[in-house]
Amino acid sequence: MATIRRFEEQILDLGRDGVIAGSIHLCLGQEAIPVGTLAALRDQDRVLSTYRGHGWALACGTDPEALMAEIAQRGTGVNGGRAGSPLLSDPDNGFLGENSIVGAGVPIAGGVALAAQYLGTNRVVVTSVGDGAMNQGATTEGMIFAASRNLPVIFLCENNGWAEMTAISGINRVADLAERSQGLGIESHVVDGNDPFAVRDAVADAAEKCRAGNGPVLLECKTARLSGHYNKDIQHYRSQEDADAARSADPLPRLILRALADGTLTEDQIDDIDEQVYTLIDEIAARVRTAPDPAVADVYTHVIAPDLSSDYRPTSPVEPAKDLTYLRAINLALRTEMDNRPEVAIWGEDVGFAGGIFGVTRGLHKDYGDRRIFDTPIAEAGILGAAVGAAIEGLRPVVEIMWADFLFVALDQIINQAANVRYVSRSRLSAPLVVRMQQGVTPGSCAQHSQSIEAILAHIPGIKVGLPATAQDAYAMTRAAVADPDPTILIEHRSLYQEAGPVTVGGLVELAAGARIHRNGADVAIITWGSMVHEALTAADLLAHNDIRASVLDLRWLRPLDEAAIAEVVRAAGGRVVVAHEANLTAGFGAEIAAHITERHFDLLSAPVTRVGLNDLRMPSAPVLQAAVLPRAADIVAAANKLAEPSLI
Repeated sequence: MATIRRFEEQILDLGRDGVIAGSIHLCLGQEAIPVGTLAALRDQDRVLSTYRGHGWALACGTDPEALMAEIAQRGTGVNGGRAGSPLLSDPDNGFLGENSIVGAGVPIAGGVALAAQYLGTNRVVVTSVGDGAMNQGATTEGMIFAASRNLPVIFLCENNGWAEMTAISGINRVADLAERSQGLGIESHVVDGNDPFAVRDAVADAAEKCRAGNGPVLLECKTARLSGHYNKDIQHYRSQEDADAARSADPLPRLILRALADGTLTEDQIDDIDEQVYTLIDEIAARVRTAPDPAVADVYTHVIAPDLSSDYRPTSPVEPAKDLTYLRAINLALRTEMDNRPEVAIWGEDVGFAGGIFGVTRGLHKDYGDRRIFDTPIAEAGILGAAVGAAIEGLRPVVEIMWADFLFVALDQIINQAANVRYVSRSRLSAPLVVRMQQGVTPGSCAQHSQSIEAILAHIPGIKVGLPATAQDAYAMTRAAVADPDPTILIEHRSLYQEAGPVTVGGLVELAAGARIHRNGADVAIITWGSMVHEALTAADLLAHNDIRASVLDLRWLRPLDEAAIAEVVRAAGGRVVVAHEANLTAGFGAEIAAHITERHFDLLSAPVTRVGLNDLRMPSAPVLQAAVLPRAADIVAAANKLAEPSLI
């Protein structure tokens, strides 16, 4: 506790001196909680913390110099300067990291615990949250998910009385936040968070219950915050009375008095400890002040893994092609991966016993059981966060978000969590998960069940985004996604589920990359993806009647983008390009493709790139209104005809 205290005081000094850029959130006054917790855990256990987590990292065994260097954004930092103060991690010491998104670590901890349960490691997971995080939806969803599976996770609320700069007493109707768990059926206890022995005993008891299969457990550790919300917080909102009460509750002098009273330590021994700690931390700080900055040349590394070798992409005998629906092709791909990879597990709303609302996973629960495919609460943050945590711990989760529109209620777990795992850890951790969802317009769908969201997801580095358009690609791209070492999102179109086509199974599993050319033509290139591929093929047939030869390029994967295939089709068509998609035109991914072609292949263009898409509006439900606004083959034909006028050929 003395080491953590002096460490945080030194961090404040470094911040004042400009050695550290940005905000710093200190655990001054809360040292007893991580120290007591780690005294009760085993080396195999895992810890996730809030952004006030320096003390947690030190208690887990992180080297203090590497930790301080990371907070100071130095190249010698535990994360190479990529995380700074609020996102640092040290997986080698069981510290899976802080989280700067309030409450977001709770669903992830559930996934880490799920992996422990699945793999039989007898591991317990502790995730700390602040009192403010108890008001977050992700916290509740993560707790609900953990309770539904009896997961070995301890939710530890560090209640210091302040939700950032707002007194928790003014926004909660209960005196003890532990009461929140009662409605979820989770055992909870209030603990003196300023007594490391009380914390140790409570965590030890909770860990024993978790290892026996009786988790999760919530512990509310009442404590006090000796400093502001962050390093530059002048605490103008805080009364002197409250600040004085916090100082009187300081756990460090309380521990010293106890040690003196029971003879555990003498005053000389306490002085020796203080001297050793001050010397150690001051020497570390002096070295950190002159530590090198991170190498700029490395800044682009570890965004995604390098391409997989064939060793990681299993091969099997190629079977004769057979007709399958798009839906059954996905089902077969999932079966194949579950047979080949024991680490594959599937979960989501209604995907188990019922087989999904569209029947994509039908029959899998019967054949593989509840351990490998199961239904979850309606809690998208819990579903996705658990996938992140389980993937970090060695599983390959395949999770379903029933409608793409529903992803927005839990988008944090993709953008702020999954996409960051590899980069921040410099590939010491990865999150090889697959998120399946379906999108697009079908007759009667409303504005909350019809959006095309691929551009939003393709904007995010660190994840891969694919849209299969045929039964063959539904099979091949699903297998490629499961095999991939990075978070991968597959966006299916529900209008295609019953579309049948020849599917060749077996062979080498593809990379999660690469476009597919469906037609070759020298007059105009149609670049598209997803459901619009079929409209583009129809348009190409119609154009052929007028002796206009159209290429049709299905990008398939929007991230990573097949730049070589784009360049080839643009060149072959003499620089006449139509980009077509179902999504809204404004900021749709077609704009990215048009810009890509203009910037890289301007010398090949015969005319500006033309886009075909949905004019900006919310999707109406009436089929007649949908038919009036959706882009179709005729729109592609009109655009292509204009480009292919004799003056342009």
